[in-house]
Amino acid sequence: MFTGFAMYAQVPTPAAEQEEAILLKGGVAHLGNGQVIQNSLIGFDNGKITVVEDASNSSLDVVGYKVIDVSGKHVYPGFILTNSRVGLQEVSSIRAMNDNSETGGVNPNVRSLVAYNTDSEMPATFRFNGILLAESTPSGGRVSGSSSLMNMDGWNWEDAVQTADVAIHLNWPSQMSREWDFATFTRKTVPNKNYQSQVETLETTFDDAIAYAKLASKVSNLKMAAMQGLFQGNQTLVIHAGGPKEIVEGVQFAKSKGVSKIVVAAGTSALAVAPFLKEHGIGVILPPVHSLPSRADMDVDLPYRLPALLTDAGIKVALSHQGMLSGGRNLAFYAGTAVAYGMDKEAALQAITSNPAEMLGVSDKVGTLEEGKEATLFVSEGDAFDIRTNRLLSAYIQGRTIILDNKQQALYMRYSDKYGHGE
Repeated sequence: MFTGFAMYAQVPTPAAEQEEAILLKGGVAHLGNGQVIQNSLIGFDNGKITVVEDASNSSLDVVGYKVIDVSGKHVYPGFILTNSRVGLQEVSSIRAMNDNSETGGVNPNVRSLVAYNTDSEMPATFRFNGILLAESTPSGGRVSGSSSLMNMDGWNWEDAVQTADVAIHLNWPSQMSREWDFATFTRKTVPNKNYQSQVETLETTFDDAIAYAKLASKVSNLKMAAMQGLFQGNQTLVIHAGGPKEIVEGVQFAKSKGVSKIVVAAGTSALAVAPFLKEHGIGVILPPVHSLPSRADMDVDLPYRLPALLTDAGIKVALSHQGMLSGGRNLAFYAGTAVAYGMDKEAALQAITSNPAEMLGVSDKVGTLEEGKEATLFVSEGDAFDIRTNRLLSAYIQGRTIILDNKQQALYMRYSDKYGHGE
């Protein structure tokens, strides 16, 4: 029962710091690196994982641990939602509740971090399905700004931030554009007349940033300073590209400017240039799996098969959600659909845990169940990819025990009691 929810405001109270060592015993642990321990011991203290062992042959002294029996349950690292507007958008149809884009075309200095709203109702609904981390990402313009990886719990953005400014997002111009044809009353595709000038704008921006770094004495320039992490290898450049040609040109451009950490955010177009992406070691952030094909001549189930096809081609993929923010809570079920259409189950788990952690440069902290990493994990009644058995029993962010109730569950219980559909 979701008792006591009326005591909360719109959002559950952030969790208190971990006060005692916890040991989860007997669960099926999915480590996030492709390995599974059928009878596991997962221990953590002071927000860090201290034990990852097979209980069948362990001699661990459990004195000092609060032992929780999770036999037959499943233990997962917290899922990571990439390329999301979480914390920046609440109701998309209300302008005052959207803070995900800035005016102007080139804004590398814009930081989603400082606009992140911990009073949003979205994080509580996300973590109910196992999403404990999300990349809060700006949008719009040619260079949108920097995204940050946020914990789905915290009093303010300073509390919630897991890693600040992990990536800068670039929207590569399209070679083609769509116009409305009044003669046929349809949209037609025509060459983008401004393509070259748009690329030249990016050339100038990156060249200026490179020159700025070489100045011995300089006047502070926030835009140029914000881009230095790309050349120092501290930040990932996420290139949002629509077509195969745009993907290739965007990657080649970034490499020519000395950017070492590059990821592409693209859909089915990535499949057309898979050999190129593999050759250059470029990972792909995919749009929602539950989508229609981008063209009428594509197989209707291609978006479902795309994660498996790219993985089989040797490309590292991460699953994400773009569009209406609330759909991001279905991340686990995107992975489940990918499994149903040919992807290995543990590989699908990597697509929402270790792969995005590596792409964003935080794999030393989160993404897998390993000793020394942050204790951001959850216990599910059954398979977390199955909507019927994804029932979280407990969740922890940096060792803190998270309240899983949220507004949606309160409404579910309210009307279940009224209409007789409660458990």
